[in-house]
Amino acid sequence: MTFGAIDGMRALAPAYDGFILDLWGVVHDGTAPFPGVLNCMEKLIGAGKRLVLLSNAPRRADDVKRRIAALGVPEGLYHGVMSSGEEAWQYLYRRDDPFYAALGRRCLHVGSDRDLEIRETLDLAFVDMPAAADFILNTGPAGWEDSIEDYAPILHAARQRDLPMVCANPDLVVIHGGRPALFAGALAEQYEAIGGRVRWHGKPHPSVYDSCLELLGIADRRRLLAIGDSLRTDIAGAANAGIDSLLIAGGVHAAEFCPGGKLDLDRITAAIRESGTSPIGVAERFVW
Repeated sequence: MTFGAIDGMRALAPAYDGFILDLWGVVHDGTAPFPGVLNCMEKLIGAGKRLVLLSNAPRRADDVKRRIAALGVPEGLYHGVMSSGEEAWQYLYRRDDPFYAALGRRCLHVGSDRDLEIRETLDLAFVDMPAAADFILNTGPAGWEDSIEDYAPILHAARQRDLPMVCANPDLVVIHGGRPALFAGALAEQYEAIGGRVRWHGKPHPSVYDSCLELLGIADRRRLLAIGDSLRTDIAGAANAGIDSLLIAGGVHAAEFCPGGKLDLDRITAAIRESGTSPIGVAERFVW
């Protein structure tokens, strides 16, 4: 397998009409946009390209827009936002899927105060303990320093009652201010490991990409490029949806893929081969 490094989006832009951009690890690091990202988005918009932001954030799409605006990403640099939290909310609201139709209304919400907006208009009674719950809504740990061990008592108590879990963010970790932090996917993965039932939303599951295509208004998937930093979610998700992908090495895999601030193509190629994915190339950052 040969695998090439891409210096910037200037070389790829002519081949695609629409771009699906991951947020955390590609556009920003949780505190600010990465250098060169806003300029790249401006250049793509100026070239007539369509941009949709696809995030595994456990929040509504409008909430994501407000938060990235506060980080310095203006709404004029993209055409739409889809999130794993938005998809989870839609399923919880509609209840037209058999898994959701069978859920009760008493919900144990495992999450932080940052995620409370996902509760709105769902007609749920939120409880504090597994013993009082019908199901778990998992939007991630409450604190950036939390560990799996901190949640073991809740997960085991929920498993004893066979509570189903809705995971509104499949990410295992994110980079927050340059440091890795546990996310909802890690809790859901642990819950499955002890026998729990989980319904996952967001990347790498194909349904969320269908929603992105509606926002992009582009039917031909051959003219789309998904850009992300996670082999497990972004790159595998694009493959599941039949869309080309570009790996950003300076995000969640930065310590492994960019030791000393330089791309290690041997390590990247080995990791891609092990993952079974096939991105079209790798770039250190999402820049023009």
